[in-house]
Amino acid sequence: MLEIIINLDINILNFIRDNLSNPVMDKIMIFITTLGDKGILWIIIGIILLSMKKYRKVGFILLIALLVNALIGEGILKNIVQRPRAFITYPDISIIINPPSSFSFPSGHTASSFAAAVVLGHYFKKWSFLFYFLATLIAFSRLYLFVHYPSDIIVGIILGSICSLLTIKLLDENIRLS
Repeated sequence: MLEIIINLDINILNFIRDNLSNPVMDKIMIFITTLGDKGILWIIIGIILLSMKKYRKVGFILLIALLVNALIGEGILKNIVQRPRAFITYPDISIIINPPSSFSFPSGHTASSFAAAVVLGHYFKKWSFLFYFLATLIAFSRLYLFVHYPSDIIVGIILGSICSLLTIKLLDENIRLS
């Protein structure tokens, strides 16, 4: 089963590289992936929400979901699994961004983006499509740039979503921020 996943992972990456790569997409994907760097975009949104009395609870829940996600994904899972990044496993592929130094599994960009999208989409339903669309673009950029495998992305989506859903469930009715 693992061999099937590995083959599927590399076939998807090769398909993206062979069929979608071009100089314009390169620039777009570099910009999009930068939006997800270290979850800074989502942290800034959380801080802005936290500073607004009406949305303080949403900002707090967003920041806690991002923290839980980072602790589990970056702090635990990456260090247990220690999966090398795609460009390391396939050194004949040159990448167009500075090579990340951390392990590949799960995708931190994807996990934080989906953690944020789930929280923001839950509280701002009218804008949920935008949050999920941006999270999906950030996740795809990691594949396009050959720094993650599709299975890293899938687990990042699951991890970020679960962290957010649990955080919402535990905190939504139990905290009062004024």
